[in-house]
Amino acid sequence: MKYYLIVGEASGDLHASNLMWALKELDKQAEFRFLGGDLMAKAGGHCVKHYKDMAYMGFIPVLLHLRTIFKNMDLCKKDIVTWKPDVVILVDYPGFNLKIAEFIKKETTIPVYYYISPKIWAWKEYRIKNIKRDVDELFSILPFEVDFFAKHQYTIHYVGNPCVDAVGHFKETGGDSFEWFVADNKLDKKPVIALLAGSRKQEIKDNLPKMLEAVKPFLNDFQIVVAGAPGIDTAYYDSYMNTDIPAQIIFNQTYRLLGHAQAALVTSGTATLETALFKVPQVVCYYIPMGKLISLLRKWFLKVKYISLVNLVANKEVVRELVADEMNVGNIRKELAEVLYDNTSGRIRMLEEYERMIQRLGPAGASRQAASKMVELLNKR
Repeated sequence: MKYYLIVGEASGDLHASNLMWALKELDKQAEFRFLGGDLMAKAGGHCVKHYKDMAYMGFIPVLLHLRTIFKNMDLCKKDIVTWKPDVVILVDYPGFNLKIAEFIKKETTIPVYYYISPKIWAWKEYRIKNIKRDVDELFSILPFEVDFFAKHQYTIHYVGNPCVDAVGHFKETGGDSFEWFVADNKLDKKPVIALLAGSRKQEIKDNLPKMLEAVKPFLNDFQIVVAGAPGIDTAYYDSYMNTDIPAQIIFNQTYRLLGHAQAALVTSGTATLETALFKVPQVVCYYIPMGKLISLLRKWFLKVKYISLVNLVANKEVVRELVADEMNVGNIRKELAEVLYDNTSGRIRMLEEYERMIQRLGPAGASRQAASKMVELLNKR
């Protein structure tokens, strides 16, 4: 069968590539064409447009690149119609992908599958109308989404979470000793506090300086290691490092770092879930300018109680979330101290709650389960 996939960022490239490998195992005649990235290209097929030429985040960047965005959208629509795939598979990236879904549904008979649902349970719940109208099958990687969509009379498929696969695979194949890790990165032998300050420049600018200042009282007993984000060079980090606080930056080793960390300060996102899967106690830190105003507006616009995936999956506060005006140096220090040292009640409780949360995520095999269900449904057509 012919599969057309569309992603718009690095995480989508990763998840879509794993899905493609699984589809190739199940469908020996599989052909791929896609808007995606390097990992998808390694899985095979033809890359029509790289996601780096499509990924515009935030109101101003989108506004400035509207002509390019519309041009990419037109290219994608025409390419799908010309190639005539057996299915179009959309991966996250809702602003672009829901427009494509609308076009496909109106102008063709090609089925539309959505892998990794738009997070309409957090905001823009009105998009459920578009999804019910334009998406034939939706494949979820978050268990609580099943009940959310059921509330809207829309049945979806929960296939497991790919982070379980990725972390499990790393533990089986990529783990090493703490001694080798510190020697390889020229670190000292103190236990590690990991700082994961986000993957975008604005997140690093807003979060890293406060994180570094907050860990200052713990420097006698711990060393500080910053996880460098892909695509961000060392010079950018240097401009926000505190010269009074010794800290090392390492790139392309986030899982390795988490595998040896005693605790972590993490900016919200997939990283919070990955940190929990490594069973590293954490504090979620997400600073937003005009924090008090944002905290007030959050009550009006956000439809969920939590921002971290750990708490959303657990449906309770497992990790402390310091967001907007609550994200300050004093609060970070207090919450970190609660989970940093062995045998403290806060650390023990968090690790126990991690186990329950991991059980809710289910076993590994998300990509395989999604591919299997997709092939099954397509064969029925």
